[in-house]
Amino acid sequence: MIRLYMSMSLDGFVVGPDDSVEQPMGRGGFRLFNWLDDRDSDGPSGQVYAEALATGAVIAGRRTYEHAGRWQGDHHDGVPIFVLTHHPDDVPPGHAQYVTDVAECAALAKAAAGDRDVLVHGAAAGQALLRSGLLDELELHVVNVLLGNGRRLFENLPDEYVELDNVRQLPARDVTHLRYRVVNDGREDAAAQSVE
Repeated sequence: MIRLYMSMSLDGFVVGPDDSVEQPMGRGGFRLFNWLDDRDSDGPSGQVYAEALATGAVIAGRRTYEHAGRWQGDHHDGVPIFVLTHHPDDVPPGHAQYVTDVAECAALAKAAAGDRDVLVHGAAAGQALLRSGLLDELELHVVNVLLGNGRRLFENLPDEYVELDNVRQLPARDVTHLRYRVVNDGREDAAAQSVE
């Protein structure tokens, strides 16, 4: 199962304005991660966090990877990290490798994860997988805030609709964790489109 995990504001932003390597979540964007204060709890946020850490591989877009400080070469538990990029211009540290083709990236991550799920980070990576029909589920942590500006999670999708099935809703303090299964995957293969 390839599943996008993203925190987002109610108005659809995953980072605030002016995000950069120096300011990875943009202005005000770290507000989207306040729910992680409860990650060690027995409640919904603790459950969702534990599920994310139980994944067997990570797919990330290059921008997300760079803004996250390349996770210092290790996202969690030494799982392989597959970074979608058009420019594999250096050797990434630790357990990461660059991949330029969306379908190849998905296949490598699934093989590496074995019987565990694949965690996807980043708006561009999620969009590329969704456009290519390779994203199985979306785990959205919808935070009770309106950021008003920044980078939207779903701003570069084709005009055709994508049918989703809501399979779980977990309300928690300051956030609602929503899981959707992608129902239709008849989208055109867009592996060559931008993932950065």
